[in-house]
Amino acid sequence: MKVRLTISLICISCYLGLSSLSMCAQNQTAQDTTQTPQDSAEVEPVVIYWSEKNSVGVNLSEVAFVNWNAGGNNSISALFHGQFERNYKKKLTSWKNYLSLRYGLNSQEGQEVRKTDDQIQFKTTFGYRRDSVSNWYYSGNIDFRTQFANGYKYPNTENAISKFMAPGYLLIGVGTQFSHPDENFNAYISPVTEKSTFVLDQRLANEGAFGVDPAEYDELGNLIDEGSKVRSEFGFLITSDFKKQVFPNVNMNTQISLYSDYLRDFGNIDVDWQLAFDMKVNDFIKANIGSHLLYDNDVKYKEDVDGDGELETLGARVQWKQLLGIGFTYVF
Repeated sequence: MKVRLTISLICISCYLGLSSLSMCAQNQTAQDTTQTPQDSAEVEPVVIYWSEKNSVGVNLSEVAFVNWNAGGNNSISALFHGQFERNYKKKLTSWKNYLSLRYGLNSQEGQEVRKTDDQIQFKTTFGYRRDSVSNWYYSGNIDFRTQFANGYKYPNTENAISKFMAPGYLLIGVGTQFSHPDENFNAYISPVTEKSTFVLDQRLANEGAFGVDPAEYDELGNLIDEGSKVRSEFGFLITSDFKKQVFPNVNMNTQISLYSDYLRDFGNIDVDWQLAFDMKVNDFIKANIGSHLLYDNDVKYKEDVDGDGELETLGARVQWKQLLGIGFTYVF
């Protein structure tokens, strides 16, 4: 609980700090302009180096039946989401910060409330270029991801298969980034990236969940050594982000991340690919279609094969999630 509170406070502090920094910078710029000479010919245009974008919203879906002969279960689903950006750009330097929060729930008649989506992501990238003409930056990148609440292999809700910081992922690296002038496309290449996987729940760590080293037991099943809570990798990372308006009021955004570990099975690539279409109805109502594909050789798929209530480890599998929703979004 202390770890969760600490990390939450760090994320909030980073967000508030960046907001305060950008506001102070803009206020200082405004003060500087008021101190210029009265001669309007000498007044320089106001230059704002910080930009920000915030959006919060909820997607809803609902089905209700009254005396419906064909049958059916009443259900309601809600997905809460928020995206926050704080970006700085001045001549040769660029600093981009992104925070994404998602949490979804589904309630269906005859069963408990179930989680459908859960994500915390914070990403910051600092870049420096040699001249104002080049679109290539020397860059440093930090990417942190985890989740809010416990995840289960439904209908089994006795033992969680994931928790806050179980897993948690932290990638830190340096490399080079290409950023298009209109900022609709950027690509990042890092030959030096350290990836840490955290499993701070000891039970899951003992099971070797998410690729950490499992616990060791003797022949009688007595615990000899507890499982590791951290797995470290050192490898090569490529990421890309592309945005485009494909039709009026229809925007596409695709992000892909490819990572391979130098130390273990180099050439075996971890894939994280997201594709989303936002269809704007008006300033507040949007429809969303999304796809999220994952593959990580260290994350083994588990399934109750023989029906005894125990999950058997079957190996790595391609993970895929599809989203469709309509809801309210407020941009500020």
